[in-house]
Amino acid sequence: MIVQTDPTMFSVSTKGRLLVATPPLADPNFDRTVVYMLEHHDEGAIGVIINRPTEEALHAPLDRWTDLQSEPCTIFDGGPVEPMAMVALGRPAVAVDPAAPADEQPSELFTAITTDVVSVDLTADPAIARADVSSVRVFRGYAGWDERQLDAELDAGAWLTLDGDANDLFSNRPEALWRTVLARQPGRLSWLAEAPDELFLN
Repeated sequence: MIVQTDPTMFSVSTKGRLLVATPPLADPNFDRTVVYMLEHHDEGAIGVIINRPTEEALHAPLDRWTDLQSEPCTIFDGGPVEPMAMVALGRPAVAVDPAAPADEQPSELFTAITTDVVSVDLTADPAIARADVSSVRVFRGYAGWDERQLDAELDAGAWLTLDGDANDLFSNRPEALWRTVLARQPGRLSWLAEAPDELFLN
């Protein structure tokens, strides 16, 4: 649980964890979303929505990455910020150390986020990247929060901060992630997985 008594105080970082929207979240951009957090510090936070696949395929020259895409092989709606920006996340072939300096990382083609998730450079040659990255997921746009904005939303109960792993990020059933992640939680928290899409029906 995040405790914040001073509005200027930065809460615990959510980097590498999942934000799961609590029902109902008024903003349709985030209703029933699962967000994988890429960065979270006192200047703001960035993540990508991982349970909204689109029907858009990669086009040239990015279609060179198609063979490395995890199922479903589509572009995901990563969030409402910079919708033309492309973000790629990958599963490294071997575990990496996100705390290691850049010159000590096993590849110049990616940046470690956690031990089993990396940010991939889409301008690189995927034929070379294949030796270091076993699967890739591509997102259009991302979710972003200004200074302490996410911390305020967490305090208000808009999000649950939960542990996740690369299996969530590269799930072949992304549309089911919101319920799947909640259902595996202990105690009463798992009951949220059964919440109807229209709460007034409950």
